Amino acid sequence: MNSPLKVCGIDHVVFHVKDLARARTFYVDFLGMEVDHERSWQCFLKCGGQGVALFEVKEDVHAGSEMNHMALRLANGDYERVKAVLESASIEVFGRRGDPQCIYFHDPDGHQLQLLMPED
Repeated sequence: MNSPLKVCGIDHVVFHVKDLARARTFYVDFLGMEVDHERSWQCFLKCGGQGVALFEVKEDVHAGSEMNHMALRLANGDYERVKAVLESASIEVFGRRGDPQCIYFHDPDGHQLQLLMPED
């Protein structure tokens, strides 16, 4: 197929958040992403070669209706340890039917995240 453009990767995904400082703390201090650059109402994070941008908005956040989920690959860890870390932070963890190794949870604004364990 000849396409007029060739996309070679995803630069960033944007999440609307109600409290930028709270969201930044969650993604940086808990999930280990790094701040690339920021302003008073937005924060661009790096996660490997990809990015996540947090945009603070005054209106309601529609987490779950903007997109289904964002899957994040972990550098290390196994299912039980990762699940325990999330639960010790009072984060509700849920899975997917028929996949006992699938970990889903929500960020403070209700966006659904999935953690993928390292491949052996």
